Amino acid sequence: MQLQINGEDREFSNGLTVAALVAQLGMKQDRVAVELNLEIVPRAHWKTTVLKEGDKLEVVHFVGGGK
Repeated sequence: MQLQINGEDREFSNGLTVAALVAQLGMKQDRVAVELNLEIVPRAHWKTTVLKEGDKLEVVHFVGGGK
């Protein structure tokens, strides 16, 4: 299935959940926020939110640092 992630079209297997997508992207779940079709997905729903063909996601990875 094709998903758009941060404006880039990418191909993934069907039946993928938000939690599985974050893992496939190699991101730490405690440092990521996910927006699906303009709606923030609460972390508690990641394992049960199944992605569909054509979904648009914004995945933001938080990075620590500074003074």
